Amino acid sequence: MRLLVTGGAGFIGSNFVRYWLANHPEDQITDLDALTYAGNPRNLDGIDGRRHTFIHGDIRDVTTVEKAMDGVEVVVHFAAESHVDRSIDGARIFLETNLLGTHTLLEEAKRRGDQIKRFHHISTDEVFGSLTINSVEKFHEDTPYDPRSPYSASKAASDHIVRSYFHTHGLPVTISNCSNNYGPNHFPEKLIPLMIINAMRDIPLPVYGDGMNIRDWIHVEDHCAGIEAILTKGRIGETYCLGGNAERHNIDVVKQVLALMEKQERLINYVEDRKGHDRRYAIDSSKAKTELGWEPKKTFEQGLKETVEWYKDNEHWWKPLI
Repeated sequence: MRLLVTGGAGFIGSNFVRYWLANHPEDQITDLDALTYAGNPRNLDGIDGRRHTFIHGDIRDVTTVEKAMDGVEVVVHFAAESHVDRSIDGARIFLETNLLGTHTLLEEAKRRGDQIKRFHHISTDEVFGSLTINSVEKFHEDTPYDPRSPYSASKAASDHIVRSYFHTHGLPVTISNCSNNYGPNHFPEKLIPLMIINAMRDIPLPVYGDGMNIRDWIHVEDHCAGIEAILTKGRIGETYCLGGNAERHNIDVVKQVLALMEKQERLINYVEDRKGHDRRYAIDSSKAKTELGWEPKKTFEQGLKETVEWYKDNEHWWKPLI
């Protein structure tokens, strides 16, 4: 089987490419990536070129998407602009890539009819808005959408257009909404890699507001396994929420990074809070566990330790990016 992976040179996409090729030795992957700031060809170093074809191109370009979808049976759509701060500073590219780019892919998949057996769309828990800090409530597949940033609004819109192609055109889609990923090859502007790299350089670790915002963390390998479970066992037209069962205050994550690296907490620097900063995210993955037999395997403590070690061992990867 041949898969089209969009955004396969990015953080989650490249980890998925490696995961799928390792666990499905008969399959091949076409990888379409625009190589914007967060897409890194070095994320794909060492991958078997006989089973992996890379296309440098934009998902908004019809001709490129037509070429990329040749011979493909399954589309796994990661490609997106994904950084909240960048969306606050300039929202247009988020709308163009996340909504219009997704639409271009859907149109080509629809045009190919029965050739496409599955179109899987990767989304985020941020489309659901924010939870109360002290509540036991968690996001689930039926949680109403309430996006708070241009980024999350663009992802919410793309989720809706994907669902519309299932209901209107019968396209065989599935969607997953995941919590915050972490692990190797994570671009340095994100919280965990930024904290690790700054600590390695003994420079201040910027923490928004009071640091008490809560996120649920999932290791990227567990996320990839969840996507695999959806592709192989998930029901067409359904959405699955994938979480890590690892809610943490941001400040506690930062302090844990410092402890693992034997650095002093005096490096923490509280900075002005982000505009519209959601207070808490948490995911209920019970549907994925019940229907797919999936649940995260790595504890946050284990995964964070491995991630810290990866950044220590791979300065050649992250130094050119800062």
